[in-house]
Amino acid sequence: MSGTSEAAVEGGKAVRTFFGRLADGAEVSSWSLENGGTRLRVLDYGGIVQSLEIPDRHGRYANVSLGFGGIEDYVAGSPYFGALIGRFGNRIAEGRFTLDGESHRLPRNDGAHSLHGGDEGFDRRVWQAEPFTEGPDVGLRLRLTSPDGDMGYPGTLQAHVTYTLTADGDWRIDYEATTDRATVVNLTSHVYWNLAGEGSGSVHDHELEIAASRYLPVDAGLIPTGEPADVDGTPFDFRTAKPVGRDLRVAHEQSLHSKGVDHNYVLDKGLTDRPEPVAVLRDPASGRTLTIATTEPGMQFYSGNFLDGGLVGSGGRTYRQGDALCLETQHFPDSPNRPDFPSTVLRPGEVYRTTTVHSFGV
Repeated sequence: MSGTSEAAVEGGKAVRTFFGRLADGAEVSSWSLENGGTRLRVLDYGGIVQSLEIPDRHGRYANVSLGFGGIEDYVAGSPYFGALIGRFGNRIAEGRFTLDGESHRLPRNDGAHSLHGGDEGFDRRVWQAEPFTEGPDVGLRLRLTSPDGDMGYPGTLQAHVTYTLTADGDWRIDYEATTDRATVVNLTSHVYWNLAGEGSGSVHDHELEIAASRYLPVDAGLIPTGEPADVDGTPFDFRTAKPVGRDLRVAHEQSLHSKGVDHNYVLDKGLTDRPEPVAVLRDPASGRTLTIATTEPGMQFYSGNFLDGGLVGSGGRTYRQGDALCLETQHFPDSPNRPDFPSTVLRPGEVYRTTTVHSFGV
């Protein structure tokens, strides 16, 4: 898989280069996509967004996604930087669920719980990658087969994820999956955003707006406790844009559990057939903005609480607490154990489909 191939479109291109080699000898490629003023670099290992570059108000580019410069760091201990997450994004309590009367056990890789598909989730697989051009758009199709019993999940799952850069510079993600046996699915993207540029320091001055009147309170293990709660009067109220760090130090039981914010927001729009805007992130210093639209009913806002200065990023600087944030569009955590939450069950003959669009501006 080493070497370089290129497919060009008007205003965009897809370029493949050798990135590294895994311990089992498998080669990892990177794919560089450019269109509409956005530059995206994706690894076929984990579908990882290794970098995403956009201009500021003066036209100066910066990589606004945290990541590493080499494959070794991703394998050694990445906190899901830029990764495709599956088979189930977020946490499943005690690493178990029951479906159609049958109990399923999952790896417990987050204390007593299973997180992001287990310790060998989709973020640690080499995906089949194929570049494409469609009219003015350029993109990358990623495919993965997850066999029956993979990380404890039932059914052979065929996952298809498409990254598209549009002529306007939007980054669109279309997720699809089918199964030969009833299973649960919750795919998402785990980009760590810093619109001032990765390695530039804290995002606490970024302004964030989330179209959600409710969120899911969690216990000490970050598992939802039950009914959604109103954000009104809490540090979790982002219905009107405010600096990310403004209320992070406000004394609140939920903030103590997560050392900031690591909560699912119940989006006011609910589950929709078409992507609808749900969040806007802005860096006042650079002028860069990110608008997220999705079909999903929830979004996990994680304020980078567990970055501890122990990782050196692609720009050669360490990442510390609050140096980035994640906005993961998805279904709710622990949904397989919560019949009152929107269902994540996928059955034979059905097609799992979700879409999230990231739009950039100044």
